[in-house]
Amino acid sequence: MNLPQKEGISDETAIAQTGVTGVLVILLGLVFIGLGGWLILLGGVWYYAIAGIGLVATGALVAARRREALWIYGLTFATTLVWALTEVGLDGWQLVPRLIAPAVLGIWLSLPWIAGRLDGGRDLGGRDMGGRDKEGPPRPIGRWASAAGYALVVVLVVAAGYRVTATRYLQAGEAETVAPVPEPAPAVAAGDWRYYGRTAEGRRFSPLDQITPENVAGLEPAWQFRSGDLPKAFETRNGREFNFEATPIKVGDGLYFCTPHRQVIALDPETGQERWRFDPEADTSANEYLACRGVAYYEAPAGTPCRRRIVTTTADARMVALDAETGRPCAGFGEGGFVSLTDRLGEVPPGFHFITSQPMVLRDRIVLGGWVYDNQAQGEPSGVIRAYDATTGAPAWAWDLGRPDPTAPLEPGESFTRGTPNGWGSYTADARLGLVYVPLGNATPDYWGGERRPFDETYSSALVALDIETGKERWHFQTVHHDVWDFDLPIGPSLVDLPTANGTVPALIQSTKMGEFFVLDRRTGEPLTGVEEMPVPGDGLPGDTLSATQPVSSGMPSLAPPDLKAIDMWGATPIDQLLCRIDFRRLRYDGRFTPPTLGGDISYPAFDGVVDWQGATIDPIRQVLIANASYIPFTVRPMPQDQAIAEGLMEPWAGWDSGQPYPKPAAFAVGPQYGTPYAAVVKPWLGLFQAPCHAPPWGKLVAIDLRSRQILWQRPLGTTRDTGPFGTHVNLPLPTGVFNIGGNTATASGLIFIGATTDQYLRAFDERTGEKLWEARLPAGGQATPMTYMGDDGRQYVVIAAGGHGGLRTRLGDYLVAYALPDAGRSG
Repeated sequence: MNLPQKEGISDETAIAQTGVTGVLVILLGLVFIGLGGWLILLGGVWYYAIAGIGLVATGALVAARRREALWIYGLTFATTLVWALTEVGLDGWQLVPRLIAPAVLGIWLSLPWIAGRLDGGRDLGGRDMGGRDKEGPPRPIGRWASAAGYALVVVLVVAAGYRVTATRYLQAGEAETVAPVPEPAPAVAAGDWRYYGRTAEGRRFSPLDQITPENVAGLEPAWQFRSGDLPKAFETRNGREFNFEATPIKVGDGLYFCTPHRQVIALDPETGQERWRFDPEADTSANEYLACRGVAYYEAPAGTPCRRRIVTTTADARMVALDAETGRPCAGFGEGGFVSLTDRLGEVPPGFHFITSQPMVLRDRIVLGGWVYDNQAQGEPSGVIRAYDATTGAPAWAWDLGRPDPTAPLEPGESFTRGTPNGWGSYTADARLGLVYVPLGNATPDYWGGERRPFDETYSSALVALDIETGKERWHFQTVHHDVWDFDLPIGPSLVDLPTANGTVPALIQSTKMGEFFVLDRRTGEPLTGVEEMPVPGDGLPGDTLSATQPVSSGMPSLAPPDLKAIDMWGATPIDQLLCRIDFRRLRYDGRFTPPTLGGDISYPAFDGVVDWQGATIDPIRQVLIANASYIPFTVRPMPQDQAIAEGLMEPWAGWDSGQPYPKPAAFAVGPQYGTPYAAVVKPWLGLFQAPCHAPPWGKLVAIDLRSRQILWQRPLGTTRDTGPFGTHVNLPLPTGVFNIGGNTATASGLIFIGATTDQYLRAFDERTGEKLWEARLPAGGQATPMTYMGDDGRQYVVIAAGGHGGLRTRLGDYLVAYALPDAGRSG
């Protein structure tokens, strides 16, 4: 018997193709039946098991070269189509894992080299399945009709996804301009950017208006600088993170920034040419996390040597003041320019304490806290907040919340209270009130709090206002009670004066990892908008007592995600979507405050938050808050310490007083929590092919009107262009919104600049409408907050660090990139 042949393929090859296809479809069906049966036992849907039966039947018929295979698969696909539309309607992104792969399989089965060889290659009419009559010419329409039908499904699904992107997001109205707000004191020159948030108030708003919505499309690269600071091979293994997150500062005629290894570099703002470089040459081999978000500036009293200074910290917990003109350490500061930040902290193993964010420098004080290698043990180094004389480096005060009098001087030989909540994010301040606002984290460890002390319970995940001169507390406000989710405050609040019925009130807006915005009177800490106590799930780990309620900001829009449902499970294919649905049924999930539980749970939002260390931007002219939000569920797997040791996740350790060196865990995701009954493994919740287990959007940009307290607009932020399976950087640029880390910046002309996304773009949006006006491809991940300044050449520049992020797996690099309008385009 002669089979019709695809050109260049022998009869034997054609038969083998059909047989292999049949076997693979059978195996696929068996996987569906097995996993689908498990899902049924867990109380889930029956679809996958039923579809598996259809696939097994299809595969068996294909292997036997029977044309009924096409009818059986057509019926299976029709069932899939009805089920998918019933579950999620025309939500295109939700339809992707349900329909795309089955449609592609349908296309393959319909092609001539498969369909044309079923039933000996003949259909009931005597034609081969490739569309050729016994005695007539080829019939191409018959050959491709079935494949085209399945292909049409793919096109319609993707089109529905784009339609969802265009219509799902609220467009409530445009922001209106109100009376200009005076520049806060001390004033920062209009063309400068002196703090992480430009001013000490942390607004990230620039009064510059040369670049406008009308001319922003003309932005072009002005210069690019490469620092040469790239990760060593071991610094990207076992979950270690190498992150270039710096926001440069611009003061006068200098641009200053730090690299992940804490080199400090000064550039010419107009050309990007290097002026000087300082390398602290610290040993970073023990640091699991390498990042530096910025440096600080201080101008000493007239006549002081080394008057203009760059203040920064090192990865081995030292502070240094550098001459802004030369980059050399200031001899009159500390000892040879350096101050130890481990003094009076007790035992501090290498890599356990350093500062990721720039210090707050104001009123001749340098105020800082520090990053602690959290979730490792009880009794870790203290979270004490300290201030130093900005001229001499001498200690000015220390606020140790574990002491009866937090600012009382230590006795000789005494150390600060170990294991207290720490303030690791950027601080903000009000110079007129003389207050610095310190965002606090958790008492270590994070995921079990059965032995926390009363002061830990009072200050964990709280915002504290300290007198910048004395360190005395003025007030505090707690955002999470008995935090066992690592929902610590990652950045200080943004300050803004808000009009009320009783006049203008000095306010602050504190963003949180949960996606809440608390609006407080920054003089007293009293809420200016509603705050309610919401009942939350209980029954956590044995030995722990959870809070029955948690505070939520009822008076402001929340960016917290809706609670997950089974139909929200996602994946690159039906198989990993099925595995995610099994996880969803198998793990505990009771909403955003699901406590850690033996057996595992889903944490959503998770420790990296909806809004992380980047915080929120405030336009004081239009009274608008802009925030970029990210949505990444994690799984938390607590287990008894003995089990974690048996699994090789950690080693036995007798504690701080044992004299034994601290044994680091096997991976950054492992929290040994020594001194407690439980260890915890915390990982992003991804499917088999490393796609997220929940449906898009995974990131968005939101504008909130602070007068009406309503969302003005929100839109997906970023595409899937650089988010491929298994950490690859090749994918279709679908506008799903993607994970993002790094903040946004607003200008007086009504523009928002933001990088942050995993698809490596710097973008500009219209603040009034949320419309994207411009984008530029970056050479590496732009996981940093951009800034803008005016050069001496009269050009407004926009600068962003493009060096990637180890946690997000974006491309790593060492770039600082500047954009500006060409000379001819500056007039608009």
